[in-house]
Amino acid sequence: MKRNVQVLLLLFLGVGLLHISLLTDLYLRYVREGLRPALIASGVLLIALGAVSAARDGFPFNRPRTDGAQDHDDGHGHSHAGGPKVAWLLYVPALTILFLAPPALGSYTASRDEAKAPKAPSSSSSGDSLFPALPDTGVVPMSLNDFSSRAVWDTDRTLKGRTVRLTGFVTPGRDGTWYVSRLVISCCAADAQVRKVRVHGASAPPADAWVTVTGTWHPTGKVGTDDASPALDITAVRRVPAPKDPYHDMVTGPGGG
Repeated sequence: MKRNVQVLLLLFLGVGLLHISLLTDLYLRYVREGLRPALIASGVLLIALGAVSAARDGFPFNRPRTDGAQDHDDGHGHSHAGGPKVAWLLYVPALTILFLAPPALGSYTASRDEAKAPKAPSSSSSGDSLFPALPDTGVVPMSLNDFSSRAVWDTDRTLKGRTVRLTGFVTPGRDGTWYVSRLVISCCAADAQVRKVRVHGASAPPADAWVTVTGTWHPTGKVGTDDASPALDITAVRRVPAPKDPYHDMVTGPGGG
C-alpha cells in the first residue's frame, strides 16, 4: 500500500500542477506569472517520476510478498507492511489543486492588516521630485500602490485636486467603514503585502467584490510621516469582474505605476 500512495501522489500532483499552469490561469492565484515555466517543468517531472515508479513496480503497484510475512494492523493506526494509513491524507492537497482550486486571497487576509502605504521612497540625489506630476487628463487611473505612496509620502501634494480611478476588492472595516484593497506578491501568495485605501462617501458593496472607484484624495494625517494614511472621497463606484491576475497591481497608460 505504501508504494501505491507514493506513486499515485506523484501522478496526481504532477497532473494538478499542469492543470493549473498549462491548461488554465489558476496558478496566478498562488504565484507570479513569471514562475509558470517552473510549475510546468515541475509537473512534467513529477509525472515522469510517477510513471517510472509505476513501471518499475508493475501494475497495480502491489507485488506479492515472498518472505512469508502477512500484512496486519498493530492497533496503532498503521500496517507493518504498508506504512501509516494517515498517508492517504496526502491526497487531499493534490486532489484539491486538481478538482477544487482554492480562490485567491481576499478580504479575510486584507482585514488582518491595518491600512498602510509602501515604505518611504529613497531621496533623489538629483533634487528631482520623487513623485512627478500626474498627467493633465480628466480622470487619472492609478494603481493602489502608487496612490498610497503619494497619499502618505508626497509632500508636493501632486494628488491635490485631481480625480483618480482605483480598482481593487472590497474589504469591510469597523463601524461601517470599508476599503478598496489589493494584495501584492513578490514571489507567491505566502509573501503577500496588503495595500488598502479607505473609502469615504458611499456604502460598501459586498466583501470581496471587485470594484472600480472614482474620486479625489482625502488627506488623513500629516503627509510625509507615518501618521498619514491613504483615503479617497469617491464620486462613483462600479462593480467589475475579478482580474485574471489578482496580485498584479499595475496600471497601463497615464498615471500607471
